[in-house]
Amino acid sequence: MTAFLRITDGTLFHEELKNFVNKISYTGPYNETICFDDKGEYPEVLDIENWKFKQIGHKSIPHRTAVGRFDPHLEEDQQMLIIPWMIEWKHGKIPLGLCTAVCLPGTRRVLKKDSQTCCCDCIPCSEGEISNVSDSKSCLKCPDNEWPNEYKDDCLPRTVEFLSYTKDTITIIFTSISVLFFILAIFIIAIFVSYRDSLIVKANNRNLSFILLISLKMSLLCVHLFIGHPVDITCMLRQISFGVLFTVAVSSVLAKTVMVFIVFKANKPGSSWTKWLGVKLPNSIVLVCSSVQVLTSAIWLSVSPPFQEYDRDTYTGITIIQCNEGSVFAFYLMLGYMGFLAALSFGLAFMVRTLPDMFNEAKYITFSMLVFCSVWICTIPAYLSSKGKNMVSVQIFAILASVIGILSCIFFPKCYNILLRPEMNSKRNLLVKSFS
Repeated sequence: MTAFLRITDGTLFHEELKNFVNKISYTGPYNETICFDDKGEYPEVLDIENWKFKQIGHKSIPHRTAVGRFDPHLEEDQQMLIIPWMIEWKHGKIPLGLCTAVCLPGTRRVLKKDSQTCCCDCIPCSEGEISNVSDSKSCLKCPDNEWPNEYKDDCLPRTVEFLSYTKDTITIIFTSISVLFFILAIFIIAIFVSYRDSLIVKANNRNLSFILLISLKMSLLCVHLFIGHPVDITCMLRQISFGVLFTVAVSSVLAKTVMVFIVFKANKPGSSWTKWLGVKLPNSIVLVCSSVQVLTSAIWLSVSPPFQEYDRDTYTGITIIQCNEGSVFAFYLMLGYMGFLAALSFGLAFMVRTLPDMFNEAKYITFSMLVFCSVWICTIPAYLSSKGKNMVSVQIFAILASVIGILSCIFFPKCYNILLRPEMNSKRNLLVKSFS
């Protein structure tokens, strides 16, 4: 016969086999009667025993201890009850099979292919994930502000990194240099104010000198915007203030260079260049060149301003708090515009550096712009290849080096002549030089 009957529990029985099983009845090893119900099941409660054999003479006598039971009348997940602490194992240790190794916290269980369902590999959790229990089937991802410890069984707060006043030695160096040259710039301004009517100060356009000194002094102060915990407002101020102040400084140098060229041309009899002498042209050059940078910065702030950013991908377990420039195009446009003005000043100063004028400062401007351009040409590749606080340190170094270069090349020689060589600053010396 090939007919089958589907029982309610889903098991298939052959019709004849079912009838045969229902008639089975026999006496068990403990004189109990064993028979099966309509479902082919043994409805009695069964004891689960722990057998431990003891050697008595030449015989092994089993010692039986009930450690649980099986009750088919209960729900499927409650039918079997085992009390583990009552089981007596050989040598007092639970025997381990070949595939029953426990996966420790920090790992997860992965079933082996082509093996038993109990056979697993213990795979370490992936980067950024942990497991804090044994035999975990999956790992948990740590929150964004945390990172796994060495054993990947717990999440710890990430290390926060930025250029700090207290934790980084290099900030002490930067701050000391900034404060030192800031005081030096004030001292130079005081000298120029005291000797404002002297030939050296007047011959090189003292108004432009004051504008240049003030912009350099403020540039030294803007270095402190790059140090400390970045926030949105400091991210915007640091680049904008740096760009505008340096543009004013370089524009002043350009205006000085243009005036040296015009003064030389105007010395010739009947020259039409004399109409350009005065304060209007240099002031206009500074105003126009600076306005272009101010307008660029205003558009930058309105369209895509710099903002605070958390970088958690560069270094493992470290959160870098840094400033995102917002618009990279605007940032490099600002640098490119300053570079263009510096290159223009350098080229023009180089051409007029040998003009026969006792107070010709073109050669000093040439050296200052050479230093300025060299510093930024060398630091831009280092800036692009660095991350986090190293990138900020590179930019601070470039700012300080540029300011120190301009101060040293343009104003140190003048202060030396004013203070230590007063004869160079007298009208009598000027007349002797002119007569010679």
